[in-house]
Amino acid sequence: MTSSGQPRTQWLGRWGFMLAATGSAVGLGNIWKFPYITGEFGGGAFVLVYLACIFAVGVPVMMTEIAFGRRGQGSPVDAIRRVVNESGRSSVWSLIGWMAMLCGFMVLSFYVVVAGWSFSYLWKMLTGGLSGSSVNDMAAVFGANNANPLNLGFWSTLVTLLTMLIVGKGVQKGIERSVSWMMPGLVIMLVILIGFGLFSGGFGAAVNFLFSFNAGSLSSEGLLAALGHAFFTLSLASGAILTYGSYLPKGASIGRTTVSVAVADTVVALMAGLAIFPVIFANGMDPGEGPGLIFMSLPLAFQAMPLGTLFGILFFLMLSMAALTSAISMVEATVSWLCDNKGISRPAAAWGTGIVLWLISTLAMLSFNLGADWTLAGKTFFDWLDYLTSRWMMPLGGLGMVVLAGFILKSDTFREELGLAPLPYALWLTMVRYVSPLGIVVIFVDALGVYQVSFAAHWPWLLGILVTMAALGESLSPRLRSALRTG
Repeated sequence: MTSSGQPRTQWLGRWGFMLAATGSAVGLGNIWKFPYITGEFGGGAFVLVYLACIFAVGVPVMMTEIAFGRRGQGSPVDAIRRVVNESGRSSVWSLIGWMAMLCGFMVLSFYVVVAGWSFSYLWKMLTGGLSGSSVNDMAAVFGANNANPLNLGFWSTLVTLLTMLIVGKGVQKGIERSVSWMMPGLVIMLVILIGFGLFSGGFGAAVNFLFSFNAGSLSSEGLLAALGHAFFTLSLASGAILTYGSYLPKGASIGRTTVSVAVADTVVALMAGLAIFPVIFANGMDPGEGPGLIFMSLPLAFQAMPLGTLFGILFFLMLSMAALTSAISMVEATVSWLCDNKGISRPAAAWGTGIVLWLISTLAMLSFNLGADWTLAGKTFFDWLDYLTSRWMMPLGGLGMVVLAGFILKSDTFREELGLAPLPYALWLTMVRYVSPLGIVVIFVDALGVYQVSFAAHWPWLLGILVTMAALGESLSPRLRSALRTG
């Protein structure tokens, strides 16, 4: 129920939530980052470690967020407040919800600029505006694209308008209907691009890069990359998943749905690798160029290949849709809160949010041109948005969420909402109390650059911390022992 007493809108089914949540998770970072770090840090060995990190950190936290949302039936602020009140705890804990909602909005404020690059390059590919004979030529095109505030501002504004248009139509008619064709369309385009890669001459090298089991390449840096990506890839602690969870029907299994989303996210990321790297290897290019791989190397590679323009258009169309599905999820928490608490209609809440978002994103966009010299402590406005959200707000929000669920609230609350059998519930509770918090703390410390964690040197200490946390938890709270005995 909303604050006005009206029943809360629900997804038409579990499939709608899965598509929306997967769309939130599959963004620009997944298209290039996950395939690249997979190849760099041991291929199949990295994938196995990454899946372990997903299970230990990503899935438990995502289940917790969905349970908060469905139990609290509201935006992050309202849902967390209702759940903590149900347990007789202080409403101060709803500050975690405020931080999550603000974090999602701040991320979107600079994300629409990056998403604008995808739409801009789609247009350039359609009109023949991407031409050059070297990576340096393509770098010049990319630089010119960002140096023009009118050009860059137009594309980021377009992303904002499309996002608000979809969100303003509602959960079912807007978000669910759009992702119901955008996500399958994205997968179909990936399949077509993979088929193209089969005949490019570089498919074997791409498969070897992504899937060869090279445990020797899995350094401490690779372990940290797996742990960090497992947390950030699922759009955790940004209000998106919690708000989407509030629309999930009661009969849907949170556990099965979460695992399905995590698997789909990983499969799509690996498919992206099989679509991108054959083209890169066939043209003798470096697969480790980060964002430059997408906006500099690939356009040059498409230009040199048969039917390259067609497949370049498909690629940037896919990239644009991935960016849009993520953008939709990041603003939904704010729009939901305005609708529930201020009595504003959804279209008015969406467009009002869009105006504020446009103003802030314009400042972020100017960081690449007119405002490049407007810095504070050496960071532009764009850099500060990225720094505050990824290094502070998301790790702290995720940590607060699992501590609240694992130690503060009544255990029966999540036992009922998750609907798990005794053993899976006990496993979830153990992960949320001890394993996930430790993983998030490691991510937090590494993101801040306080010190470089070397797992080879420090794993005994980390294991000791984990054992100590478990022992203290066992001695301070009988609830875990009760869960293990009775579920």
